[in-house]
Amino acid sequence: MKVVVLGGGVIGVTSAWYLARLGHEVELIDRQPGVAMETSFANAGQVSPGYSTPWAAPGLPVKAIGWMLRKHSPLLIRARLDIAMIRWMGQLLANCTEEAYERNKSRMLRLAEYSRDCLDDLRHETGITYDDGQAGLIQLFRTQAQLDHAADDMRILAAGGVPHELLDQAGVVRNEPGLAHSIHLLKGGLRLPGDQSGDAHLFTRRLADMAAAAGVRFRLGVSIERLLHGPDLIDGVQTSQGVVTGDAYLAATGVHTVKLLQPLGLRLPVYPVKGYSLTIPLTDASRAPTSTVNDETYKVAMTRLGDRIRVGGTAELAGYDLRLRPERRETLALSFGELFGGGDLDRATYWTGLRPNTPDGTPIVGSSGRYRNLWLNTGHGTLGWTMACGSGRLIADLISERRPNIEHEDLALSRYAA
Repeated sequence: MKVVVLGGGVIGVTSAWYLARLGHEVELIDRQPGVAMETSFANAGQVSPGYSTPWAAPGLPVKAIGWMLRKHSPLLIRARLDIAMIRWMGQLLANCTEEAYERNKSRMLRLAEYSRDCLDDLRHETGITYDDGQAGLIQLFRTQAQLDHAADDMRILAAGGVPHELLDQAGVVRNEPGLAHSIHLLKGGLRLPGDQSGDAHLFTRRLADMAAAAGVRFRLGVSIERLLHGPDLIDGVQTSQGVVTGDAYLAATGVHTVKLLQPLGLRLPVYPVKGYSLTIPLTDASRAPTSTVNDETYKVAMTRLGDRIRVGGTAELAGYDLRLRPERRETLALSFGELFGGGDLDRATYWTGLRPNTPDGTPIVGSSGRYRNLWLNTGHGTLGWTMACGSGRLIADLISERRPNIEHEDLALSRYAA
């Protein structure tokens, strides 16, 4: 069977890899001249199944108001007349209940843990390297309230069988010695030993090379204009270089999947959430993360990637705006400077990307429903790198009519039908 994969980010490339491994003819189309040039380019670098948590949580509305009154807010909503944003925010608020939070977090953990295992298998099978590390993650708490709230997440982690450890100040420094000079700012931390790190852009480029060697055809620098369709089948893809046809089609174009599928009568509950990152040259390893940490106060992640430090975070609802705003850079630099400081901020590279977020935090992986040969793999939000291999393997199994290794029905678009 020929499968046409739309999108060359980490989700599209991992999907293409697993499809090719199952014996399909695969053709991947992306408008960029290379793979992983948009949202996958400079993310926070964390493969963090244990940290897979939906935004929609009890108390979020009150927290959000408090955040937005702060100068260095982890959340910013830019006022605009945007019906899609208003609808998405309404769905997000509807998921801010205890019941919805537990349901959403549990299924996110299921997919993320599976994805980490798939990544392990892929690394062992192929020997792929990507400035990767397997030393775990620490969520850092600056306040007693944050430390107290960790008990709720630990209960869900325990139910899902996810290893975790609550750390006092000494435990934090024992695992991340670079925090010794700033430990007075912290109350403790939650360590997730099963989490990992790595450069998603480097991983995607190297996996794309392996996929090409396995027979995947990459059509890069080619714009996807529209999908040609009948009542219940996709007939082809109109591109800037003509029509591409196949037996099955996989939409994995991140935030752009929404506009691609609207003419087909498919409404995806996905909205772009803008994130920023700094890539900082390492100058002092003794004052840098050995692996990866998350500053719970500023919602900023800091990850060691070889001789670089990736600092990523903040969330901004501003449509498809890709302007680099200096105040967002200040927040990233502040968090890193207070906690570590072992890098040259003056030579840091500043970047922004649009994360495809669903209102319940769970990606959309599965059948499109209406069109029998159209499949979806999108909506991963901040966890595209974390969930890439598991999502890619799952969708390849589904397209191939193979029985997946995990429960998957509640990951499909159909969960929004009600």
